[in-house]
Amino acid sequence: MSVAVLLGLGLGLLAAEGRRNRCYFNRTQEYCVCYNLSEETIGSIIQCLAATVVEFQGGDVEEYIGFPITDLDSSIIETLDSLVVQQIIIGNVLVPEILLARVLRFFSYTHVRGLAFESCIFQGTGDWSHMVGQNLPILSLSFHNVTSAPLTGHEQAFSSLSTWLETLEELAVTGSRVTSLPCAIGRVFRALRSLNLAQNSLSDGSLSPAFCQGAFPQLQELSLHHNNLSSYHNVCEGVELLPKLRHLDLSHNNLMADPSSSCQWPASLRHFNLSNTGLDEVPTPLPPDLEVLDMSHNHLRALDISLSSLRKLFLNQNLLQAVPSIRNYPMLDTLHLDNNSISELPRDEVKLLGRLQDVAVADNPFSCSCSGAGGLQALAATGHLGQGWPGDYRCHSPAEYQGWPVAQVPVSVMRCDPAAVVAPLCIILALLGVAGA
Repeated sequence: MSVAVLLGLGLGLLAAEGRRNRCYFNRTQEYCVCYNLSEETIGSIIQCLAATVVEFQGGDVEEYIGFPITDLDSSIIETLDSLVVQQIIIGNVLVPEILLARVLRFFSYTHVRGLAFESCIFQGTGDWSHMVGQNLPILSLSFHNVTSAPLTGHEQAFSSLSTWLETLEELAVTGSRVTSLPCAIGRVFRALRSLNLAQNSLSDGSLSPAFCQGAFPQLQELSLHHNNLSSYHNVCEGVELLPKLRHLDLSHNNLMADPSSSCQWPASLRHFNLSNTGLDEVPTPLPPDLEVLDMSHNHLRALDISLSSLRKLFLNQNLLQAVPSIRNYPMLDTLHLDNNSISELPRDEVKLLGRLQDVAVADNPFSCSCSGAGGLQALAATGHLGQGWPGDYRCHSPAEYQGWPVAQVPVSVMRCDPAAVVAPLCIILALLGVAGA
C-alpha cells in the first residue's frame, strides 16, 4: 500500500465524486483543505504533508468498510512520525463507526493533537476492542452538529478507549441534540479540563447524573450555554460535585431564580456567565469568591450584592437606574453598564469609578445637568472611560441639550456654580471699598 493511500485512509479518506476533487494548500497559514477526495485524485494529498492543519470536506467512506488494515511496517511508521500536522478536521462526511474504529489507532504514530468532526453522521456500531490499552496523542476532541446513536449504551466503547480518554484535556460536543450524559462516561475522563456542551438539549435533571460523584475530577471550564436549563437552584445542585470548576457559562438559558435556595456552588468557581438568562433579579446564592461575573442582557433593575474578590462586572443591557456602589467590590477593575436606564453618576461614585481600569456607561439616557455632564467629563478625563466615548454618550435631558454629545456640554464654573465666583468678587469689592474709605 502506498504511503499516500495510507494517509488518505488513516486521516479519514473522503471518497466521493464532486466538482473539486482535490486538495488545496495555503502555505502561509500551513492549512490544507481537501474537497471530495477520490482514489483518482489521491495524489493531491501529498501537498498536505507540510500542513499543520488538514481539513477534509464532503463525501462518505462506506466503500472502504471492508478495506484490509494491517499492522504498519517501520518505514510507514517513520513517515507518519515525520508529519507536522497538528489538527485534523473532518466535515460533511458519513462515517461508519466500524471503519473509524479501525483507523483511529493510526493516530498513535502521528503528532496530531486535535481532531474535529463537523456536520458528520456516525453510522452503525464499531468494534473498539483493539483500542484497549492504546494511547493516542490527541488531547482535543470536538464534535459539532453531528448525528449519532445516543451516548447511553455506548459505555463499553468508552471503556475500550479509556487509556486514551483518560488523557484527553478538551472535549466539545455542540449543536448535536445531546439530552443526557451517562455518569459512567464522565468517570472515564480523568484529565479533562474543558468541556463544551453548548447548543444541545440538556435539561436541569440531566446534570446531576452527568456530573455525578467521581465524574470529570479535573474539570475547570464548563460551557452549557444555549440548552434547556431553567432552574438556577437545580443547575447549582447539578454541578456542585465538580471540585475544580473555575469557569461556568450558563448564558442563553431561561433561568428562574429561587430566593430560598441553599445550594452551594463549587468553592473553586471564579468566572460565572449568566448573560441572556432572562433574570429580573440577582439570583442567590452567588459563588462567594467570584472574580468575573457577567449578568449582561437581562432585566435587572437593581443590584445589591457584595463580592470582595470581584474584579470584572458586566451589567450592560439591563434596566438599572443607578450605578451599583463600588464600595461593595474593593478589588473591581472593570465595570460595564452600557444600555441601561442610568441618568447620572453620583458625585461620590465618580472618584471611585475613576480608580477602575475600564468603565463603560455608553447609551444611557443621561441628564446633562451640571453635575450629570460634569461627572462623566471628569470620569473621561481619567482616561479609563472605555469604548464609546465620546460618540455614544449623548444627552437625554434637559431639552436644551437633548441629543448633544455629553463631552460638548459646558460645565464652566460661571454656568454651574456662579455663587463660587460672585461671592469672592463681592468680598473683594467690599474690601476695596473699606480700604478706599
